[in-house]
Amino acid sequence: MKVLLIYFVTIFLSNTVGALSGMGGGVIIKPALDFLGYHSLNTIAFYSSVAVFTMAISSTYKQYQNGLQIQWKKAAGISAGSLIGGMIGDLLLNQALAAASDQSQVQVMQYSIMLVTLVLVLIYNRFSHWQFHFRRMFVFVSVGLFLGILSTFLGIGGGPINVACLIFFFGMNIKSATVYSIITIFFSQLAKLGTIGFSTGFDSFDLTMLWAIIPAALLGGYVGGLLSKKISEQHVAQIYSLVVFFVIVLNAYNLWMIVHASF
Repeated sequence: MKVLLIYFVTIFLSNTVGALSGMGGGVIIKPALDFLGYHSLNTIAFYSSVAVFTMAISSTYKQYQNGLQIQWKKAAGISAGSLIGGMIGDLLLNQALAAASDQSQVQVMQYSIMLVTLVLVLIYNRFSHWQFHFRRMFVFVSVGLFLGILSTFLGIGGGPINVACLIFFFGMNIKSATVYSIITIFFSQLAKLGTIGFSTGFDSFDLTMLWAIIPAALLGGYVGGLLSKKISEQHVAQIYSLVVFFVIVLNAYNLWMIVHASF
């Protein structure tokens, strides 16, 4: 019961912020659950995927209710790429876990990649206004593919990376980027969960945890989508930068603890 409550609170808060800022929650959930240390790396990746997938459904529905217009051709291209990328990313993660003598080696790889990308995202968000305005379907699919692979391999949903890439490649404002980011998250995590379901199945996971994870994710996604309507684009950008900085600190701490424990 204690673990269920801790997971509920962690996922609710993470997904509220994730839905509001377009991060999807996984970028907070993954390092937070690693920090708590109740489950294995593979199990945490599964729980994170379920949480951000559920949040994506709830948040997209609320954003659509808010009246935000979605360009479905653009969304379809990004989603198709992220669906394929999600399957590739899950395959790469499983191969890395099978090849490593200890899961901490994979964690070091994940945190190293995450730290580099998040620092680049923070620098871009704070100091650069350079944008492209690509409109070709090939670019939408390619960006979605890259984001799907990266987010699923890292087990984070990919939110802050998604938002930065969508702004950079397509010249979106941050509120539009958050919505397309969450659509991308939905399809990449659908691919991951589908791959697990059709390969190993879900029997190896403690599914009782989903009684806390799914309601917390639904509620967090809905509340985040509700708050998004009430605050300005400038405040969304500020929350985005603040959360990226917080996640960088948390990832750096987790990486230091893993490396320290290895020596």
